[in-house]
Amino acid sequence: MIIVMKKGASAKQVSGVVARVESLGYRVHLSAGEERTIIGVIGDDRPIDRTHFDLLDGVEKTVPILKPFKMASRDMHPQDTIVSLDGVKIGGPQIVIMAGPCSVETREQIVETALAVKEAGAQVLRGGAFKPRSSPYSFQGLGEEGLELLAAAREASGLPFVTEVMSPEQVPLVTRYADMLQIGARNMQNYALLQAVGKVSCPVLLKRGMMSTIEELLMSAEYILSSGNPRVALCERGIRTFEKYTRNTTDINAIPVIKEMSHLPVILDPSHGTGKWEYVTAVARAGIAAGADGLIIEVHPHPEEAWSDGAQSLKPERFAQLVTQVRKIAEDVGRC
Repeated sequence: MIIVMKKGASAKQVSGVVARVESLGYRVHLSAGEERTIIGVIGDDRPIDRTHFDLLDGVEKTVPILKPFKMASRDMHPQDTIVSLDGVKIGGPQIVIMAGPCSVETREQIVETALAVKEAGAQVLRGGAFKPRSSPYSFQGLGEEGLELLAAAREASGLPFVTEVMSPEQVPLVTRYADMLQIGARNMQNYALLQAVGKVSCPVLLKRGMMSTIEELLMSAEYILSSGNPRVALCERGIRTFEKYTRNTTDINAIPVIKEMSHLPVILDPSHGTGKWEYVTAVARAGIAAGADGLIIEVHPHPEEAWSDGAQSLKPERFAQLVTQVRKIAEDVGRC
C-alpha cells in the first residue's frame, strides 16, 4: 500500500504518518517528489486496514499496490532511480556504456582493453573474475587474481568496473574490489545471493534469467531492494527461445515494458543477446532507440584468442564505431 500525502504536507505531518506505520509493525519507504510525498508501507502479506491512515493529518489518500513487486514498482517510487558509481550516473539523461572482455585473462589484456574502451567513450569497465560456465571443464575465471587485475585496469584507465559475484560467500571479497556487483543470468533467482548483495551499499547490476519473465526479474530486484540496497539496475540480456541462429533472443519489448512498470534503470546486453559480434551493433542501436539507459558490451583486443565468448566480442575499433552510432540515436530520442 502507498500513502499519498497532500500537496504541501509538512515534515511534521509526514513524520507522524511514518510513526503510525512503524507502530503497526511495518517498514516505510519514502519517495519525496516535487509536489507530493509518497509513503510506501512495506511488510508481509497481512492485509492492511487503510482506515489506520486515511484520517491522519496531511494524508490525501491511500492506494493498494496490486503488483507483487512493491519497492520496484512505479506505484511506490514514481521518479526514475539514478544509480551512481564513482561519478557515473545510470538512469539519468546520459546513456551509460559498459565495456570490456568476458573474462579477465592477463594484466596486459585487461589494461589494454580498459584504455581502448575508455578512448572510444565507455564510462564503465566490465570483466569477469569469476565465471559461471555450462561446462565444468571450461575456464572458470582467475578469482581474486582477476579482481586485482581489474583494480589495476581501473587505476590505469580511471574507469570504475563491474564484475560478477556468484555466491553469498563471495560478496565481501568482490565488494572490496568492485565498483558494481553483477548478478548473472544463472543466479537471478539465487535468493540467498540477492539478499546478501542487498545488505551491502555497492550498486548491483541484475541480469534477467535466460528463461525468466519480466515479473520474475522484478521480483528478484525486490529481494535486493527489500534487503536494504536501493542501488539496483536491471539488465536485459536475451532469453532462450526456439530460435537457433543467435545465442539468445534479445527481448527489445522488455525495455519499454520495464521502464513503464518500474523506476529502476535498464541496461541492454546485445553481446549475450545475440552471441555473434556481427549483430551486436544493430541490436545495441535498437536498444537505445527503445529507451535503454545504457549498454554492456563485450570487447576484446584479440577475440580469436579470447578464453571465453570470443565469438560475441567486438574488437576495439568496431566498438568505437558502435559508440558513435548509439550516441547519435540517443540524441534523436532525447538522451545524450
